[in-house]
Amino acid sequence: MSTLKDRLTADMRAALKARDELTTSTLRMALAAVGTAEVAGKAKRDLTDDEVLAVLTKEAKKRREAATAFADAGRTDQAAKETAEGEVLERYLPKQLSDSELAELVAGALAAGGFTGKAQMGPAMKAAQGAVAGRAEGGRVAAEVRRQLGL
Repeated sequence: MSTLKDRLTADMRAALKARDELTTSTLRMALAAVGTAEVAGKAKRDLTDDEVLAVLTKEAKKRREAATAFADAGRTDQAAKETAEGEVLERYLPKQLSDSELAELVAGALAAGGFTGKAQMGPAMKAAQGAVAGRAEGGRVAAEVRRQLGL
């Protein structure tokens, strides 16, 4: 069992004892998503911390998108709930890079690979994602790669 999954479980139990309904329900949802990812495929397996982090990142993104959709539909109460759940998940994610840090890492990755032009967008993205290592959302990374490649 991964240490991040252990931390999620321990924090959920602590929230349950403290009667913190928001944190309890959010962590239950996150652990359910991790459990689903563990049984996906031919055989059940324990996820690594990086894989658990990827699941949490996906869940946090779902919360952000849902909050935006609810806010656009005028359902501010539901949007606030989704935002609060996203904030609980953010505690377990690495600190996001600022725009200048992202630009610097992408520039380094593009220079190291010698990427130029639209034809090399795929390999350039792969190199940039490797350099960023999950500390920035994919859309932000793609936008920065496109900007630096002049697309």
